[in-house]
Amino acid sequence: MSTEHQQYSTENQADKIHEYAREHNLKIVRTYADEGKSGLRIDGRQALQQLIKDVEAGSTDFQVILVYDVSRWGRFQDTDEGAYYEFVCRRAGIQVAYCAEQFENNGNAMSNLIKSLKRSMAGEYSRELSTKVFAGQCRLIREGFRQGGPAGYGLRRVLVDQSGTTKGELSRGEHKSLQTDRVILVPGPDAEVQIVNDIYGWFIDDGLTETEIAARLNTAGIQTDLQRAWTRATVQEVLSNEKYIGNNVYNRVSFKLKQTRVANTPDAWVRKEAAFVAVVAPARFYVAQGILRARSHRYSRGELLERLRHLLAQRGFLSGLVIDETEGMPSTATYVHHFGSLIRAYDAVGFSPDRDYRYIEINQWLRRMHPEIVHQTEQQIALVGGHVQRDPTTDLLRLNNELTISIVLARCHQLGSGRLRWKPRFDTGLVPDITVVVRLERTNREVLDYYLLPRLDFGGDGLQMAEQNAIEIESYRFDTLDYLYSMAKRVRLNRAA
Repeated sequence: MSTEHQQYSTENQADKIHEYAREHNLKIVRTYADEGKSGLRIDGRQALQQLIKDVEAGSTDFQVILVYDVSRWGRFQDTDEGAYYEFVCRRAGIQVAYCAEQFENNGNAMSNLIKSLKRSMAGEYSRELSTKVFAGQCRLIREGFRQGGPAGYGLRRVLVDQSGTTKGELSRGEHKSLQTDRVILVPGPDAEVQIVNDIYGWFIDDGLTETEIAARLNTAGIQTDLQRAWTRATVQEVLSNEKYIGNNVYNRVSFKLKQTRVANTPDAWVRKEAAFVAVVAPARFYVAQGILRARSHRYSRGELLERLRHLLAQRGFLSGLVIDETEGMPSTATYVHHFGSLIRAYDAVGFSPDRDYRYIEINQWLRRMHPEIVHQTEQQIALVGGHVQRDPTTDLLRLNNELTISIVLARCHQLGSGRLRWKPRFDTGLVPDITVVVRLERTNREVLDYYLLPRLDFGGDGLQMAEQNAIEIESYRFDTLDYLYSMAKRVRLNRAA
């Protein structure tokens, strides 16, 4: 169920399914429920994923699957997807029955026709609903109300009722509780507002780059609204977002029907000017936009390589520092964006650095791999019935409100002798109960094995691992994370009188 209708509440669906079971002399032995989840995609619907997994594995203790109606498989935009999941069940010898439909799902031509029609209707319902919701959001934007997202540094979200009366400030993570309430933006504390204006001054008057501004803020011990260090991207967000001059802008990026994320052109944006109190003078803001546009010349791949070859001929070597400090050269970020890394750009112009920079690409690969492993671990724990919460800032997992788990990738280093070494870097500030060390194989592209290290035995950061380790380390080694998942599984105990 999503949150759209009382008709599809968990209770109403369960009542109808139990009624159908009584009428057909069936005993319900297991329930798979995805509460409050969108039916547009199977992603995030862990109960449905578990159902299909159980069916395909042949580990089911039931012969019939009772579904409220055809649309409960999902309102997929590809109608064949819902049909596929039903086919998987029937192929395994399990019958599918629809409790609220007016037809028997017996495989005859009429039932197949009706199911196909209803799958199309379910997908069309989502498309129509998406259009209506988008129109409603655009109307609220034009009325000057905020539609989701954090306020940003120097701003705060404030809740107002339908008459515009202020009800109070919303902290990070808090949401409105009444459908008629609305959210607006207001200037934050004076100290933050002053920092925002300082950023514009450093950029416009002093000619500092975003990276230099970030370094200045970090040196002063000033953090972002998320209590993190400043980066080039967070500074540029302050310099380029129209909310700082009070404009309400929406639909810059769209993700309709959860299909494809699209960066929309400015003509498709929905805006309300002067919706909020400005933090920065509009004249200062537009000067900053002019500077940003002047620097954002779009280079072709040929232009980038030609400039890089010319710089190589002039200096005799290349580096990120040389590129960024040379007047008229595109930034290193531009080369990384077009070629994937500086090393690939160097290769394209025939330059080989004296130093082996492959570790840079390996680090980029590890930064992409880590969230994937964390997400996969979350999913697997949920599939076995465990409860897991992830801290979005640290990626620390809290398991069943009992244990904290940190996942660390240990890259492989090859010594001159050919032997392999791994040195996991623990975040001692997190003090998790268990640290999962994911050792990577020789190329640092695939997982080799896992070590589940308890804090009581491995609390420091001086661990170095070889291909063969002492027994007190090897006793914690596993080929998979199945043991960790089994720790998350809940088992019902029978209590004796």
